[in-house]
Amino acid sequence: MELIADIRKSFASGFRIEADLRLDSSASGDAPVLILFGPSGAGKTSILRCIAGLDRLNSGRILFDGHDWTSTPPQGRPFGYVFQQPALFPHLDVNSNIQYGLRGFDALERKQRTDHLASTLGILTFLKRYPSELSGGQQQRVALARALVRQPKLLLLDEPFSALDAGARDLIRSDTRRLLRTLNIAAIVVTHDWVDALALGDQLAVVSDGRILQIGRPQDVFTKPRYREVAAAVGVETVVRGRAKSRTNGVMLLEVGSAELSAADVDGSEFHVCIRGEEVTLEKGRAEQSSARNHLKGIVREILPAGMLIRVVVDAGFELVALVTRQAVDDLALAPGAEVFAVFKASAVHLIRI
Repeated sequence: MELIADIRKSFASGFRIEADLRLDSSASGDAPVLILFGPSGAGKTSILRCIAGLDRLNSGRILFDGHDWTSTPPQGRPFGYVFQQPALFPHLDVNSNIQYGLRGFDALERKQRTDHLASTLGILTFLKRYPSELSGGQQQRVALARALVRQPKLLLLDEPFSALDAGARDLIRSDTRRLLRTLNIAAIVVTHDWVDALALGDQLAVVSDGRILQIGRPQDVFTKPRYREVAAAVGVETVVRGRAKSRTNGVMLLEVGSAELSAADVDGSEFHVCIRGEEVTLEKGRAEQSSARNHLKGIVREILPAGMLIRVVVDAGFELVALVTRQAVDDLALAPGAEVFAVFKASAVHLIRI
């Protein structure tokens, strides 16, 4: 399977998509999952709609396994599409919803395909129910079955889990990954959720303002963004400007705000300094035995919940964010105005040359 997409699309609002994508399974034989990642309004869904043929290109081309999709209508392209909302037909039961795209197939084939997918997705006992009788997670499973029942060569998913509660989202995400692997179907998934990206993706494309800024393995993109916009998109908590002050034995001393910190030496003199919050440890006193090079004294300015963790903003000569557990907040008696040491390794500092 090979998809080559050279997308140029202008909208009446003035927004423009300029994106080049390639999805290829020839090397490994495994159908890849590509994540289109970025904030709302970045252009992720527009890229997906162009690939599906729902939005016509102004220029460029889309090739799939050597076939030119550029002027092929959506119904002529062998893909399945799962929208953010399931969009099931309310007057049809689950069985009829799944089989809607199988007109022209004989009754036995329709039943075999439907029963197989319904069993795989855990909705076999719901075939006679109507959408209004299903939970959000169950409806999304039906939508996934409907998209897959025609055995497409490519699956397109647009924020497929965002409308679900946390428990259902985790379960459907896990089941979707397993299903894609089992069926060996290539997929492109639009999401702004980093958990989706890391759990589902083989490749991650960061989209910003209609352009793809960086493509790579999800973990590589998250830990080593190449641009400030990518760092912001993938949720790096601290991104500040810094200047090289000195270099010794592969370690660079940086001036950041009124502070100095150490990082692995790279070429350049001006940088965006990126530090993930989970790499920062907070301590009450300076840990002299620590292997970490950076021990910055600071004042706690803000404490906010961040999911299962707590976001602590520290004035350490620049605004530095640490993500810590609730237990750590209690043990350290953290509160606005408290003095702390922010500790992190030189290797935790990622530099983007300006």
